[in-house]
Parts: sequence; structure tokens; C-alpha cells
Amino acid sequence: MSDKTLAMRLLEGKRIPYTVAAYPAAIKDAEAVAAAVGQPAASVFKTLVVDRAPAKPLLVLVPANRQLNLKQLAKAVGAKKLKLATQERAEALTGLQVGGISPLALLNKGFVIYCDVTVRDQDRICLSAGQRGLQIILKPADLLRLTGARLAPVT
Repeated sequence: MSDKTLAMRLLEGKRIPYTVAAYPAAIKDAEAVAAAVGQPAASVFKTLVVDRAPAKPLLVLVPANRQLNLKQLAKAVGAKKLKLATQERAEALTGLQVGGISPLALLNKGFVIYCDVTVRDQDRICLSAGQRGLQIILKPADLLRLTGARLAPVT
């Protein structure tokens, strides 16, 4: 693959093994992405952007088959009120299209990253490679170590 995303180049630079799974970029639902790449929905993690004004927004990784619980997340981060960013706002904050938002592509952008504790139940996880139509499959421990993501029960 000659057109590597920033996330792929980052993993290669850190010598972290990964594989790439492609799917039709028109698919936007995370569970449909899981089916398209042949992975269980519980192992495909979507990256959500959560507003916590006036502080910098959060990136939150949750499995495709679960929903983010904003109250649980607020408790974990010590915030009174959080809200899911709209598609337009998420894209403006990250510079990436919804469906292609990846914590790996946003590492040095100042986002605090949280990941649902269910990640510990997976041998491998799948997440956006930084563009719609591409997913990266890697070990959860590698993702957590590289991103510094904090584990919390947020679904």
C-alpha cells in the first residue's frame, strides 16, 4: 500500500505491528464497518469527539456495539456537563472526516483520550486508520501505550 495514512506511518515508525482492512468508504455505521471488515463489533472501536467547554474536547473510543454514556464519562473525567460533538464540529476540531477520525492521527494535537474498559477483553482491536474506508487492526496494549489513553467504564 503506497498511500499510507499518518496513523500507519506512526505505527511503522514505532515498529508496532498492524494490519489494514479496507471497506467501502460510503459505510458510516460502526457495526456495518465491523461486518464489512469481518471483525466482531465488540472489537471495532469508533472514535467519538466529546465537547467539554471551555476545556479541550476529548476523544473517546467505544466499541461499535455499544453506546457512549455521557454521565459515566463525565464522572470519569470529573466534569459536570459533556456533550457529543456534532459531525460538523468533530470534523472542524480534528481536521478529519467523521468515520475517519483516529486517535493515532491526532496524537500531538492536545486531545485527552479515553477508552472504554471493554478494550481489555479483546486480543486485537480495529479502529480508523485516519481516513474513511480504512481500518487498522492492532493489539489493544500497543494502542493504549502509544496514545496514553485512560481506561474508564464509559458505555
